[in-house]
Formats: sequence, structure tokens, C-alpha cells
Amino acid sequence: MRIRLETIGCRLNIGEIDAMARRLAAAGHRIARPGERAELCILNTCTVTSIASKKSRQLIRQLRSADPGAAIVVTGCDAELAPQEFLAAGVDLLVSNADKDRLLELIQSSGILREPDLDPEEATPFGPGESTRTRAFLKVQDGCDNRCAFCVITIARGAGRSLSAESILNEVRSVRRLGYQEVVLSGVHLGSYGHDLGDNRGLQSLVKRILDETDVPRLRLSSLEPWDLDAAFFDVYASPRLQPHVHLPLQSGCDATLRRMARRTSNREFSNLVADLRSSVPDVSVSTDIIVGFPGESEEEFGQSLAFVEEMVFSRLHVFRYSRREGTPAADMPAQVPGPVAQERSRRMHQLGIELERGFNSRFVGCELEVLWETSEESGDGLRWSGLTPNYIRVTATTSPDEDLLNRITTTSITEVVPGGVVGRIRNSEFGIRDYRRGEAIR
Repeated sequence: MRIRLETIGCRLNIGEIDAMARRLAAAGHRIARPGERAELCILNTCTVTSIASKKSRQLIRQLRSADPGAAIVVTGCDAELAPQEFLAAGVDLLVSNADKDRLLELIQSSGILREPDLDPEEATPFGPGESTRTRAFLKVQDGCDNRCAFCVITIARGAGRSLSAESILNEVRSVRRLGYQEVVLSGVHLGSYGHDLGDNRGLQSLVKRILDETDVPRLRLSSLEPWDLDAAFFDVYASPRLQPHVHLPLQSGCDATLRRMARRTSNREFSNLVADLRSSVPDVSVSTDIIVGFPGESEEEFGQSLAFVEEMVFSRLHVFRYSRREGTPAADMPAQVPGPVAQERSRRMHQLGIELERGFNSRFVGCELEVLWETSEESGDGLRWSGLTPNYIRVTATTSPDEDLLNRITTTSITEVVPGGVVGRIRNSEFGIRDYRRGEAIR
């Protein structure tokens, strides 16, 4: 059966849809490439913002239009919170988040999934997050026990729960056999991995096991809440295979706003943690999330947030305008910030983010970094390749039209900074893993 897979939202959603692709391919089903017709469409939805919910529902119409005769199966956070809207749209099966890992079994029992038409050895997993087969996003944890005032995901995903280390190790080995060079560990509350199993150092232990018991060249961690970490955690970054990029969602640089958000950190605590991180991990990239226009955010509070973000010298900002979500404490808070005010604050924070990213990237001009190449496009008489350094800098480099860098790691000299990244020059064709770090921390 030819199956189309679609997802919207976070890396966890990408990891889930990619895992579905691998399971379906292992059962002998064909995974539809972009533009191919399908007999079954599976959509993993998102509801983190009202825009994400809107896009999730628009995708139903787009899937119907692209494949009128295909059955549609929907799962994910938006479908969890608004199931009747998806059922009213005529989907054939709705699978809850709690049952998502049993999706293949449920589709089979519903009668929607026909017999496979390939030998499993011939089937190739191909999902939205793995079209280039360079980085695999693996879900290792789901759910969240935090109660941030703005977040609806805790409602949609439920309490925190960890996958077993053995199942994760098996999945890492599986994606390595498929050719992936990098594995990204993902979760709703990744830093709490193992807490529900009685291990408060669970993520640290998991990372060590993956590095010790698999040959994955590059391992990366997705978003980590600051209160889950301490200076001792950063010891795992002694291995050059664990990529020196840490995403620490701050959400606001104003303590008063953080308290209303029910975030379990403060400016002082966050600043101390980042100082420990930078002293432990040379040339580490520290990125963050910032929400502007949270209820009650005054111009003074926004100014404090802007100043603290600048002080932290982040490598990259993900800026979000506050999105009111029913069922969250923030939805009923007084002093909701008017849209135009939030939009202007977003513009100013975005501009700061551009300046900080450029400043961070400029520190590596003249350095040699290891780049994992992901995509290419024609450029004049050659190919323009795009890839990522260990500390998550986007690099472009031009090669001859017959040079295939896909899924390779090369030593690359950084020559200049451009919007959104840097330009590099590939030194030679020696592929492999090496420790590129210069031995000095970025302050």
C-alpha cells in the first residue's frame, strides 16, 4: 500500500512521523515521495499555537484534494484537543496521542490498511524529516509535568513518561543501518528523561550509553529546560560526538513575567547555568525561545527581557508572539497585550536575534569546522550545498556539479558571514569525525 506521511510542528512530531515511516516500511508498505499519489494519508497535527492548529486543519483539505480516494488517519496534539472538528472533516480514523505508538496496529485492525505489496527488504522509509537521510529525530520521552501558564501541550500530551533505554539504543542502531550520520534526541520535556523511572540523572546516563554502545557519529539533544540541568550534566559534552549546541528555552528575560508564566527559573539562575555551560563546553552554541506579548507584559517588562536576551549573547532566537490557548491559565489572565503592540515587540526581538546570530557566527570566520551536508541546488556551473556544523551554524558551499556531498561530513573553512549562516570552502575530500573545537569558551 502506498502511504503518504505528513507532519507539522516540533522535532518530536518529526521524530514520531519518521518512526512511523520506518515501521510501515519494515512491514512492506511503500512510503510516498513528494508528488506521488497515495492510498492512505497519515497526518500528525500540532496545536502549540493557534496558527499551528489552523495549518493542521488546512492540511486535511489539502490531502483530500491531492489524493481524493485516499483514506485519512489523523493523530497528534490538535486532534487530541479538538477531535470533533477532525471527525466532522471526514477523516477515516482518529488516533489519540496515548495510542500513537500503536498507530500501525490500530490502522490494521480498522481495516483501512491493506496487505503490503513489497518485501520488507525492498521497502524504503521516507518521511518529511528524513528525505535526505542525514539526521534522525528520535522520540525518547513524551508528556510533561510542568505547568507553564501559556502551554497547552501538557494537556494534549499528558504526564511525562520515558521510553526504555534498550528500545532507544535499538532505534539508534536501526537508523545507523539506514545511513543516518546524526541522531537528535527529542521529547516534550527531554531533560526529565528517566525521572518517571526513578533516575534523576536519566538523560545523562542515556547519552553516555548511546555514545558507549553505538557508533553514531553525531548525537544532538533538542530543547532542554534550564531547571533540569546543573554543571555536572555538561560533563557529557566531553565527547566530541555529542554536538555542542544547547537549546535552553528562556521565554522571557523579565523575572516578573517568568513568575506569571510559572517558569521555574529566574534571570540569575539562568545566567549562572549558561556561564557553567560556556565554561565547560568550548564554542558551544546556546539558543533559546522567547515569547513576547504575554499577558501583563508592560513596556518596561519587555525592555528588561530585551536587555537580558542581549546580555546572554544567544547564538539564535526563536521568537513567538503569545498565542492565547483555551484551557491554559494565561488565557484568562487580565491585561492581554494588544496584537499591534505584540507585533512591534516581536519585530524588535527578531532584529536583536539577527544581530546576535551574526555576531556568534562571525567568531568562526577563518576557522575550520566539520559540516554534515544535507541538501543541494544548482548554482551557476556547480552545486550549492547546505549543511550544519556541530554547533548548529548553517553553512553553504559551492562544488562542481558532479561532487556528491549528501550525508557526508567534511572539514570546511568558514570564509564569511551571510544572513542566516556562513559561507564555507571545503578543504579536501577527507570525510570523518574530528574534534574541531578551538579550546576557548565563548563568553
